[in-house]
Order: sequence, then C-alpha cells, then structure tokens
Amino acid sequence: MPLDVMQDVTDEALLVLFANGEPAAARALTLRLTPKAFGHALRLLGNAAEAEDVAQEALLRLWRIAPEWRQGEAKVTTWLYRVVANLCTDRLRRSGRGVALDAVPEPEDEACGPLDKMQAEARVDALQEALDGLPDRQRQAVVLRHIEGLANPEIADVMEISVEAVESLTARGKRALSAALEGRREELGYADDG
Repeated sequence: MPLDVMQDVTDEALLVLFANGEPAAARALTLRLTPKAFGHALRLLGNAAEAEDVAQEALLRLWRIAPEWRQGEAKVTTWLYRVVANLCTDRLRRSGRGVALDAVPEPEDEACGPLDKMQAEARVDALQEALDGLPDRQRQAVVLRHIEGLANPEIADVMEISVEAVESLTARGKRALSAALEGRREELGYADDG
C-alpha cells in the first residue's frame, strides 16, 4: 500500500496493518510519530542525542507490542507519550539528574533581526528556567498540556492519574510559572497594554 494512501489512515489502523504484515504502515506511522516522540523526549531530557535514542526505543517497543494491541483501549499517541516519559524518567534516574526540559528553539526566520532573535532566546531561556523550577509532575503536566497540546483526559492517561489531578497539576504549575516570571515582562519585551 503506498504511503500517500496511508495519510488518512488512523494511527491505530496503521498499527494493526503493520501487525498484519504491511511494512508501508510501519513507515507511515514512523514518519508520523517520530517527531512527536523526539520532541517530547527532547523537552524532558534536554539532550538531542538522548532524545533520539528514547524516540527510537519507544518506537521499537511499539512495533514489538503491535500484535497484542487492543483496539479502543488507548490512543497510540497516548501510549507513545507514556512510554517516552517513562524512558526519560529511567534515563534521568540512572544519570542522577532531575528532569530538565529543553525548550525547542524558535525556527530560524530570515526576517528576524538579531535583536528579535536575542529577545526570543531570552524568552525561551526564561521559560525553561521557570519550568526547571517546577516539581517533576507539574512540569510534565504543563509541558503535555501547553507545549504538546494534549487534552486533559489524554494527559491523565499518559501520566496514569485522574483528570482532576491533571487539572490541579497544570493549575499549580501555571501559577508557579507566573510567579517565577513575575516582574520580568519588560525585560522579556512584553509591554503592558493597559
């Protein structure tokens, strides 16, 4: 089956096709899921080489469980985010460091001048510094919600907690981020409108 035909096929259906011997399904799913797995691992580990290793390991695990995949129990992306988070946590524990998220740098924009780039870097650094100050679970919930864009029920599945706990973690994390960044609006180039 050609890759362009598989663009409209769901992740779950692609996984089932792979389990049934369709190699193009694995290629399509790899192209679709690798950036998500890598991006999440990079934010949790702060190291591109380690993030690549984690993304690769997570996808290998996905291929291994494909034959036993139980349709309808979880989204493939939910499963993948959980595995990536667990692999990152294991690496961080082994290395003895805490979870440090690495904000993805803004894409290069040729229209941006050097001052704009410096301002953007200062904002990314300030956000990363504030994220680094959060407890691990709050940081993970905030990143999944506000950087990865997952909905609270999906975050609850990834973190294996209740939706109410997700709401609490993200609310406390946002308050802590606001407090950490308070007083830095002018420094970061955010002018007060009112």
